[in-house]
Amino acid sequence: MPVMNKTTIMLICLFAAFASEGQNPATPFDKAPEWSKSAIWYQIFPERFRNGGSRNNPRPQDISIPPMGQIAPEGWAVNQWTEDWYGQQGWELNRSFNDNMYYRRYGGDLQGVLDKLDYLQNLGVTALFMNPLNDAPSAHKYDARNYHHIDVNFGPDPDGDIKLIATENPADPATWKWTAADKLFLKLVREVHRRGMRLIMDYSWNHTGVMFWAWQHVLKNQSQSAYKDWYEIRSFDDANNPGNEFAYTGWVGVASLPEIRKVDITTHRQNGQPYEGNINEGAKKHIFAVTQRWLAPNGKAADGIDGFRLDVADQIGLGFWRDFRKKVRSIKPDAYLVGEIWWDNWPDKLMDATPYTQGDVFDAVMFYHAYRPARYFFAKTDFPLDAAQLRNELEHEWSRLPEDKRYAMMNVSSTHDTPRLLTDFYNANKYKFQANPRENPYYRTGKPDEETYKRLRLYLVHLFTSIGAPQIWNGEEMGMWGADDPDPRKPLWWADYQFADETRNNLQPGDKQYDQVGFNQQQFDWYKKLIAIRKDNQVLVNGKIEFIVAEGHTLVYRRYDELNEVLVFFNLEEGAINFPLREGTVYKTLLNDSAISGMLHLEPLEAAILMKR
Repeated sequence: MPVMNKTTIMLICLFAAFASEGQNPATPFDKAPEWSKSAIWYQIFPERFRNGGSRNNPRPQDISIPPMGQIAPEGWAVNQWTEDWYGQQGWELNRSFNDNMYYRRYGGDLQGVLDKLDYLQNLGVTALFMNPLNDAPSAHKYDARNYHHIDVNFGPDPDGDIKLIATENPADPATWKWTAADKLFLKLVREVHRRGMRLIMDYSWNHTGVMFWAWQHVLKNQSQSAYKDWYEIRSFDDANNPGNEFAYTGWVGVASLPEIRKVDITTHRQNGQPYEGNINEGAKKHIFAVTQRWLAPNGKAADGIDGFRLDVADQIGLGFWRDFRKKVRSIKPDAYLVGEIWWDNWPDKLMDATPYTQGDVFDAVMFYHAYRPARYFFAKTDFPLDAAQLRNELEHEWSRLPEDKRYAMMNVSSTHDTPRLLTDFYNANKYKFQANPRENPYYRTGKPDEETYKRLRLYLVHLFTSIGAPQIWNGEEMGMWGADDPDPRKPLWWADYQFADETRNNLQPGDKQYDQVGFNQQQFDWYKKLIAIRKDNQVLVNGKIEFIVAEGHTLVYRRYDELNEVLVFFNLEEGAINFPLREGTVYKTLLNDSAISGMLHLEPLEAAILMKR
């Protein structure tokens, strides 16, 4: 055995440490982790995903926000998972639909996610994007009570967790304890990793809720609070005056979401635009401690999460994001950071992702930029694009990104903030504009027609054969439909449940109509097939793309590398098309697992994926 000097031994130990923690020491700081490029993302909204048991269901005190005067209505109870989404149950009677939406809870929790990991693995999912899990009174959880704890109702012992949290000094990480909900989440992370999957958490570092411990201290102590500089406070209450002069900035004017104070701003700050700046140092220190807690619980990065989705990222200065990236990558070199940047000028112009994707901020953004033009091509809308326009839009967006970031983009199609895909394809409106029956009485909320299903399935072929990592909003694979928020947040249509019929266009005048709702096996099978095709053909992950035909409503492109080539065909014309194939070559048709040569025949609204046998 050769004699090893001290330096050699240290290097071997360092490499072993990386291996044992599940890290990739070769991930450069400015590059996206390789695993993110092959990810099949599945986004989970925990409160509506699956109820793993009723003992931890929310109670009135868990969902009330006294500082805002938001108290659970008399007779309030958790809603039944399978009831009519547009119906009114008990305490909801004689109240508006929107008012009821705030108070509705269905009891989704972490045990429900654990119970369905096998389902997700069977579908082919490789990475979970969890909407906020932090302790908070709302259903969406962006109004944190505590950043450093999982919501008490997502775990098995809400009362015990509340008592345990009360023993901490929330400003001192040395006093933080692991609640039952925290421990169950860490179990979920272990189970996800055991299946070879990844998991990222969703956080908004831009604001907290009014029940957040530091904000509560400010409310009580006003200008004497140790945390007064954490927030954008314009004036404090004057005890010598009878009125209340306390005034502060909430995110986009929402009083229940007080903003963390921005500092060191050196460029013009405008919604929908990046700017140079940072956040209050005390809040930043707390955020970094929370980041450390979840990336490396008890100092073990292998037991921690695999990155973050960062909410309303444009609201925070680039200086903070650069520091945040340094902190994250110092703990976990192959962690993935994806930012939510969206509207430059709603509803017409999306933000430019360039400032966020140069290697010093994020690895990716939520890439609505690829979905919006694709919708206008594949769906039947009042804003149609032809194939050449789609190609130009996509190539323009990709050309603005470093090459490694193109492949790491989270290609979102629908989320908790958008209409469901089937409903988005069923309506002809401009993307995200008046996409609900409250603003547009002609907006269709019911079961889509057959043409919509066909068009959506073509889009899904494109999603899973294009550049970037595909994302699935929970329930899309079940065939769910729904208008813009709050309708995409219905409880999921699990196959083992029997659902009440759903009211159609409930807010429109006239006779009510109803739809049967439930798990759509055909839709599930289509997603599963496309996921398998992508996973079985690495060229669809890393290969280059070339558009071969982009004329009218005919689109053909290829994904290729030095050894492999996959051809993708779409016919959205009114008539059938025959595509001549390379002479003497036999192709495998990946969608139906057959062989073809000579000529490919596609009927209207058909697609094909071919690969040389």
